[in-house]
Amino acid sequence: MVTVMERVLPARLGTGFRWLLASSWLTNLGDGLAAAAGPLLIATLTRDPLLISLSALVSWAPPLLFGLYAGVLSDRHDRRTIVLAANAARAVVLAVLVVLLLTGTLTVTTALIALSLRSVAEVFADNATSTLTPMLVARDDLTVANARLGTGFITLNQLAGPPVGAALIGLGLTWPFAGQLLLVLAGMVLVSRVTLPPHGHRARTLDTEPGPAADPAADPAVDAEADTAAGPLAGADARSGGGVVRELLDAFRWTIRHAAVRTLALTILIFNFTFGAAWSVLVLYTQEQLGLGPIGFGLMTTISGIGGLIGTSLYGAITRRVSLGALMRIGLVIETLTHLGLALTHSPWVAGGIFLVFGAHAFIWGTTSVTVRQRAVPQELQGRVGSVNTICVYFGLVVGSLIGGTLATHLGVAAPFWFAFAGSAAFVVLLWRQLLHIAHD
Repeated sequence: MVTVMERVLPARLGTGFRWLLASSWLTNLGDGLAAAAGPLLIATLTRDPLLISLSALVSWAPPLLFGLYAGVLSDRHDRRTIVLAANAARAVVLAVLVVLLLTGTLTVTTALIALSLRSVAEVFADNATSTLTPMLVARDDLTVANARLGTGFITLNQLAGPPVGAALIGLGLTWPFAGQLLLVLAGMVLVSRVTLPPHGHRARTLDTEPGPAADPAADPAVDAEADTAAGPLAGADARSGGGVVRELLDAFRWTIRHAAVRTLALTILIFNFTFGAAWSVLVLYTQEQLGLGPIGFGLMTTISGIGGLIGTSLYGAITRRVSLGALMRIGLVIETLTHLGLALTHSPWVAGGIFLVFGAHAFIWGTTSVTVRQRAVPQELQGRVGSVNTICVYFGLVVGSLIGGTLATHLGVAAPFWFAFAGSAAFVVLLWRQLLHIAHD
């Protein structure tokens, strides 16, 4: 009889992936504590909507500023060492923040700086971590591996972490950040146990392994396009490139020439403008429009996490029956209607239902885009192409957060959600046909 462990985490994924998964789950729990505690910390120090929106901005700006360079480092150096060094830096920042809180010397400015520095370290850790999975796991097992990583993200980062973080901050501002510090340190110990194959060895193995026909990157036409797009890059070692700028240009050129990855990047960029505007003031929205306290803010994120678990359980069945192009179209419509529903409602129960559906959509969308990218991108470009995707995500979030903070200041807390609905609806129309680039039916 197959054991529960074998069903959840098949032995074929390898011991190295199990250590990586355990580390990811612990650090995701710590990030979940901070996801609620960070905005609530700023909200206890000031009620200015613009300053509160900056708590989102300082989390989103570092990936935009440092994401590309993080990708270059991941492709040049030992990726496990980068993860360890970045998490060590994050632990130092958290330790300083805890000391400032204990001594009562923390101000809004120093809090924003600390949150920003923590995010900078997280950029390098996350980029390098994302490149480890395709080095440890065979191509055909990437869907399973990414689903397990996604499950940890949902259950710990979104489901368990935020309400616990909100509850801990009710006991004292120090507790959630001290908890994250301990979890980061534990994650470092676990990832130090991972043994990686030689840099680039896995790429040659994966490039020869076929993927399932349902995946656009596995379609023969897309494989041919990927080979053409990569050109000499597919067999070159990025570490012998002609400098940072040239290596980054290689990644941008590869992304632009590959239709599936290009369309994903474009879609993520555009929809994070609207998402960033709305979610940057979410802590104020839950308090002022829904009438909830700090724990209620964390619970809304938890409900979204429950939706993600539902998406996890249905993901395999959905992708067997629905084409990726149709799946992305449905997801964008759901996201557009999410903004409309939140703009209209003042009921926590209605908002909770909306967050539930949105959470399922977010998991399905995220898992699909990550798997497509990992299967399509040559191993030696994983870090840099991943950083191009990161830039698209966070450029949209940073610009969106500035828009959201300004609208909430002058027009009220619901204004960013109306902006997000109108913008998303327009983008759905513009991108509708482009989404077929990732559907090779």
